[in-house]
Amino acid sequence: MERSQRKLDHIRHALATVETGANSFDDVSFVPNSLPNIGYEQTRLDTEFASFRLPSPLIINAMTGGAHSTTQINQKLAIIARERQLAMAVGSQMAALRDPSVAASYQIVRKENPRGIVLANVGAEANVEQARAAVDMLEADGLQIHLNVMQELLMPEGDIDFSGYLERIQQIQDSVNVPVIVKEVGFGMAKETMRKLIDAGITSIDVGGRGGTNFAKVENRRSTQPLSMFEDWGLTTVESLLEADSDIHAQASIMATGGVRHGLDAIKAVCLGASAVGVAGALLRLVHAHTIEECLAEVDGWHHQIRVAMTALGLGQLADGIKTPLLITGKTAERARLRGRSLEELAQRR
Repeated sequence: MERSQRKLDHIRHALATVETGANSFDDVSFVPNSLPNIGYEQTRLDTEFASFRLPSPLIINAMTGGAHSTTQINQKLAIIARERQLAMAVGSQMAALRDPSVAASYQIVRKENPRGIVLANVGAEANVEQARAAVDMLEADGLQIHLNVMQELLMPEGDIDFSGYLERIQQIQDSVNVPVIVKEVGFGMAKETMRKLIDAGITSIDVGGRGGTNFAKVENRRSTQPLSMFEDWGLTTVESLLEADSDIHAQASIMATGGVRHGLDAIKAVCLGASAVGVAGALLRLVHAHTIEECLAEVDGWHHQIRVAMTALGLGQLADGIKTPLLITGKTAERARLRGRSLEELAQRR
């Protein structure tokens, strides 16, 4: 009951703490291409991530499950995934691994989308047996392992011992028979962490940056002793993407999640090196307040926005985005330079 209530609290506070206004994607702009030499109908949205060939770069990222009343949310998300051929990840399954009575709140995803790409989800505290059980629960095609150190530290009932995380991640990577993706939950990921994961055999990483659902704010709302000074902790999504250098990209595929508001943000993430773009909070708000038909129309709108940007930039396929010149300004530029990233190289790409 305690874990189920926590899941419901997370949804309620996530909806109530929407990050609005500017975010790090506003510090990224394109150099216009007045001679793109391409037509809209020539643009393609398919991409490769974590050994999957995906029809769309958009992934419905981990949100919920673990309480009976979250079943309907996952059902609507699964229908959207099925109808628009989007890969989908469920929220952390640790609740169902400890209380099988709530497993149906996750299994509804596979029931509604029997042939789609579904990603299971456990925390880095999970052992190999729990990871396998999470995959089996959904007949999952892949497994996310989430990292949420600051959230746990602020969570009233959270874990405060993170020893052994990397070793368990490596053990799971070596033991499950599906691709493993390690993801942050909104605090961003530095290049040092990415390199440690690559050394452990991880080849798919979701940088999960600050800018979307703020789990520090969510946990502070749940706490009787909130620590509001930690609500700006971490790297933004754009800062995290800029952390990944060419050596990291040569060894791992990168996914961008956190603060993606529309298709233009998505194509910016792609041109910063992301192979896929996770959307969570925006879709949670959509399914909470709108019909399935309205949600499908919104996804169609994002796809259209991506293709408009691709046409204007002269990009026939998403993989060509890494050649597109980008201008990085503002606080994002300042922080990237402190971390050793040459922004002039991005601006002069051909």
